[in-house]
Amino acid sequence: MKLQWNNLLRKKRKEACMNPRVFMVFPLVLALLAAACGGAQTTATPTSTTAATTVKVRIALDWFPWSNHSGLFIAKEKGYFAAEGLDVTIYTPDDPSTVLATVGAGQDDFGLSYQNEVLFAAAQGVPVVSVAALVQHPLNSVMALESSGIERPSHLKGKKIGVPGVPTDEAFLDTMLKQEGLSLSDVTLVNVGFDLVPALISGQVDAIAGAYWVHESISAQNQGFPVNVLRFEDWGIPDFYEIVVVTSRAKTEQQSDLVQRFVRAVMKGYQEAVADPQKAIDLLKQAAPEIDEAIERPGVELLAPLWIEGNSPFGWQTEGKWVAFAEWMLEHGLVDRAVDGKAAFTNRFIEEAM
Repeated sequence: MKLQWNNLLRKKRKEACMNPRVFMVFPLVLALLAAACGGAQTTATPTSTTAATTVKVRIALDWFPWSNHSGLFIAKEKGYFAAEGLDVTIYTPDDPSTVLATVGAGQDDFGLSYQNEVLFAAAQGVPVVSVAALVQHPLNSVMALESSGIERPSHLKGKKIGVPGVPTDEAFLDTMLKQEGLSLSDVTLVNVGFDLVPALISGQVDAIAGAYWVHESISAQNQGFPVNVLRFEDWGIPDFYEIVVVTSRAKTEQQSDLVQRFVRAVMKGYQEAVADPQKAIDLLKQAAPEIDEAIERPGVELLAPLWIEGNSPFGWQTEGKWVAFAEWMLEHGLVDRAVDGKAAFTNRFIEEAM
């Protein structure tokens, strides 16, 4: 499928998503969307376990097409979805922050979201569940120019840190700083919106928080500004799944065969992408010609090892990661009540596809 956007729309989507891809799920927005979509029927209908009937399915992306989506495009372009009787539309919504709402309401069958967003949604009663982990570890990070000498959180003391202004910024930084006996009062946060790399390169700030170390770091390097990366999970933040595949709870209960077929095809796509990352970018380029190969080709080499954890199959999730991160969110006031991390995900469809 060729995804074509004009320059303005691409710029808007980039600006909307060039942060840590972490969006708070606001109760009012969700309520309005639920009301607007109430009773909306999903594009898919119950099917048999054979793939005899082709079913139209939609998956909403979390960002414009990039290397992290290559397994999905492999599954579509090489016929893995079709072999499961699925006619899949892969698209980027104008506002990716609405993915959980549209999936929960049945407007979209599947979506890409983030572990913390799923937990935010659970706290608000949004009926979604993660059926596969796309990225096994955080991509979010703190970055500083190599020339700055900033190599650990203690080096941030007295520095200006550019942030996109999302609710988790302070919690992430607070956790990292506390690892070395500092607090947020020891730094100055500067809301630079989504222009994180430009703010760093221009000297507006000394470091940035919320940039992907598999993407923005390469962008800075390509512009002649190599960076030091402080990965979140190395400095006290619980290891978490950066991106997950979500669907509605109703679909897992009422259309489990559809979910199973979709997950099976996605697994095949990503297994192939892991085996040959550069070939995956070749195919992604065919489907989305606007990608920046100077970023995506080195980036996919960093991403591929994160798609599969050890000897576990693609998509596998652990109770420990979900529970620990839910507890961290509560501890930092990101949710106002305890969230059951165990109920936010399922390995059922991964297990059945093995």
